[in-house]
Amino acid sequence: MFWYHPDLERLENQIQELEYHPKTIFYGSSTLTLWNNLTTTFKEHKPINLGFGGSTLAACTWFFDRVFENIKDIDAIVIYAGDNDLGDGRHPEEIILFLENLLLKIRTKYGNIKCTCISIKPSIARSHLQESINYTNIKIQKLMSKDDNFHFVNIYDDLLDKKGKPNSKYFEEDGLHFNTKGYNLLEKALQKHPIIFPQKILEKTF
Repeated sequence: MFWYHPDLERLENQIQELEYHPKTIFYGSSTLTLWNNLTTTFKEHKPINLGFGGSTLAACTWFFDRVFENIKDIDAIVIYAGDNDLGDGRHPEEIILFLENLLLKIRTKYGNIKCTCISIKPSIARSHLQESINYTNIKIQKLMSKDDNFHFVNIYDDLLDKKGKPNSKYFEEDGLHFNTKGYNLLEKALQKHPIIFPQKILEKTF
């Protein structure tokens, strides 16, 4: 997994240079990395975007201790990963094992914080994996239903056209990454679930 190290170093520098203590972590693959206005969209929740390009859920689990070493006292984490694992030929059951391991690492370090998993998106480039993607999402949703502070946000269904295929209007020309409409859809999906974010702390006025 040596190819991730430049991106991991970028994250470490980003964490070191942050001028506030983050409370909401977005962690996962390039779907997050390429979300340019993520931190401004969710500014009120003190976010940091720790997506790293091409990452798998396996890599997110493997590098968790390194990435989160200097991040203390967070309130929530939002995870997007898994489609690259399927693209690499991993079985859905393997992805669930990686997610279980990642959730255990989060619980061990941060206690009973809010943990949200976004469903794996059905992309045009990976339409041949759509059945596996759907199955994996069902398994992820079941796993995330086992704890009151685990949450699942489904974007899968909204990304399909009337024929049940990935809708091209949400994707870049590569058929894999979101365009502006795709990110708008993702943003609205998360905002429909305020429970996944920390409670707002009202500033005192005098």
